[in-house]
Amino acid sequence: MTETTPPALAEPAPTLLRRHAAGAESARGVLFTVLGELVLPTGGEAWTSAFIDVFARLGVEEKAARQALMRTAADNWLSSERVGRRTVWRLTPASERLLHDGTERIFGFTAVAADWDGRWTIVIARTPETERAARHMLRTRLRWAGFGHVMPGVWLSPRSDRGDEVRRILDEARLPDGYLFRAEYQGGSSLAAMVGNAWDLDELAREYDEFIAAFSGDVSSDPLARVIDLVHAWRRFPWIDPGLPAQFLPAPWSGTAAAELFTRLHAQWADEAIAEWKHLLART
Repeated sequence: MTETTPPALAEPAPTLLRRHAAGAESARGVLFTVLGELVLPTGGEAWTSAFIDVFARLGVEEKAARQALMRTAADNWLSSERVGRRTVWRLTPASERLLHDGTERIFGFTAVAADWDGRWTIVIARTPETERAARHMLRTRLRWAGFGHVMPGVWLSPRSDRGDEVRRILDEARLPDGYLFRAEYQGGSSLAAMVGNAWDLDELAREYDEFIAAFSGDVSSDPLARVIDLVHAWRRFPWIDPGLPAQFLPAPWSGTAAAELFTRLHAQWADEAIAEWKHLLART
């Protein structure tokens, strides 16, 4: 069977389609969601045509989907094999580890640190004004690890499990003089005020509200489109939300409602999506 784009999309259109996620970089992000949600739990391999089918349902063009597969393979996250006129793509050991770790982080995230021990992870890393690339990498990567910027060169997180990630960031930014601490607050100015300055909780709440609005109304009737749309929309929150203790969050915190909605909808939709994916693999 030749690898062709599948027929029409279900209505209403998924969030991804409404946001025009058709570029190569957007498609690559979608690909990792598909790999973690569908490919990893079903044997670790799939035909090109199966990927193109799912991507089309999400509004991602075939060209962008193919580019995402090739670029991901070039980075050793996928391997490929020609079987007649078709190509099968397989997860590499490195991508399996990455996806397992990502799944744990995505599905274990609740938007509130319920078991916080009162300790903070602190990073001290100053970059020269001339090292703009290193500064940008440090700022971007630490933000995505959930760190808040307290003052020049000082970053803070309530999480105690980010040590290895921070060490990798410092190494990649080539900052051998960076420092990593775990510490407790002993007194001084308002800790709540510092937290409010380190993280934009109003913006984060707005993003949670948008997630709730997007998935509280009508959603796609396509089981694959809606579950990938759901997971792809949610997967960024464990990286941009520091997971603060409740004492530093506004009440009610929309992150809690969003996490509960994600957990409930995924439980409702996941089995049907996997069944549809297996059916797709069998017929492609």
